[in-house]
Amino acid sequence: MLSRRRLLGALAAPAAGLAQSHLPGIPNIGVKADTGPIRSECGVGALLPWADALWAVTYNSHMQGTGSGLGLYRIAEDLTIERVHVHDGTHANRFVHAASNQAIVGPYLIDLKGNWTFLEQFANHRLTATMKHLGDPANLVYMLTMEGLLFELDVNTRKSRQVADLIRECKIGKRPHFKGGFTGQGRVLAANNGFYEYGEEGAGLFEWDGKSWRALSRKPHMDCAGRNDMGNVVFATGWDESSVLFWALVKGQWQRYRLPKSSHAFEHAWQTEWMRIREVETEHFLVDIQGGFFELQPVAFADRIWGVKPICQHLRIIPDYCAFRGLLALAGNQTTPNRDNNPVGGQPQAGIWFGKTDDLWSWGKPQGWGGPWRRAAVTKGAPSDPFLMTGYDKKVLHLKCDQPAGFDLEVDFLGDGEWSRYERLKVNGYAFHVFPPGFSAHWVRLVPLASCTASAEFIYT
Repeated sequence: MLSRRRLLGALAAPAAGLAQSHLPGIPNIGVKADTGPIRSECGVGALLPWADALWAVTYNSHMQGTGSGLGLYRIAEDLTIERVHVHDGTHANRFVHAASNQAIVGPYLIDLKGNWTFLEQFANHRLTATMKHLGDPANLVYMLTMEGLLFELDVNTRKSRQVADLIRECKIGKRPHFKGGFTGQGRVLAANNGFYEYGEEGAGLFEWDGKSWRALSRKPHMDCAGRNDMGNVVFATGWDESSVLFWALVKGQWQRYRLPKSSHAFEHAWQTEWMRIREVETEHFLVDIQGGFFELQPVAFADRIWGVKPICQHLRIIPDYCAFRGLLALAGNQTTPNRDNNPVGGQPQAGIWFGKTDDLWSWGKPQGWGGPWRRAAVTKGAPSDPFLMTGYDKKVLHLKCDQPAGFDLEVDFLGDGEWSRYERLKVNGYAFHVFPPGFSAHWVRLVPLASCTASAEFIYT
């Protein structure tokens, strides 16, 4: 007999392009793209509850000509699903424009009655983020494409114009792969996860004050999000060779933290698909990054980020997620032939998983690894970024150094930025430290006692 969780996650057999569970009280929805002649993807790029329905857009791998049978879907309150428009594009943006009472999902504007308008000018662009406008938020929004083009869209006239090319503005040397974006504290943020086999020349986290662009990081970044009140803290996620990168903009100043990676299966730009920061319960955030879900408090207390805590690990591709009718809805990107590079992929398809937010705690136990340094040049007395420690079970630290050196291992057990020395470690080539059972703190960091080249890796199991 199937458990409730397995029933919630099961995908019913597709019929006429759609799938829906016939089990009472166990809603499941599946979508698919055409079997051919070109086989691509059918990822669910964006979910947005609006006008008495849940709206979804599906995407293929690269604009038009790489697959067909995708478009805009309307999921009614009784969880019946209908494809209302066919558009074979690649989109993953969602936004509510409060002043005009319109929602933007992919290249669509949707009014309060559920009437939608297709924005033809974006048909051949891959839209990844829609953001609040800096100068005229009552009438305009920003639309960011995966190729790094930034447009202004007038939500009343439906006209648009390009305002920036981020490849040029941000000096991106390789193929870009822009993802999330957000406007907060007087700046526009854009995340680019363009990390491929040839390195990070296409990656970064960038901000714009309406006059000039600035690179905050040249590592791959995925999403930017925040609330418009409660201090307007803005968060950004990414990763490097060592660990997950977690940034917080608090009162105009950036704070940098690091989180464990729960998986290495999301490293390449194409494997990410999209890993979001979303509010799913009122004034409560979830973060999905590198195979792990985390709780996130959207407010900074005493100008510090409290309440980051791991929930679970997983291997699911979750391009978007939201709340709908009291349920947690997780978009998916399941079987993807993608030009037959998966020789047994068959037909492109994906599912939308419905459950409770609390169900996530029954997924894989939080585990992970990472740290502040991987073959990094470190400076005497310069502390590493704080690394998350709370919420994990068994903990060990591995240290490697190119010369005999010492390190102060410090903990911030309150999460308020006050650090205490836990241990002084001596390293002659390699050393490890096993933390006692039950020991934890909110954040942990290392302070080198000499300049050297060092690697530090925490492993939590």
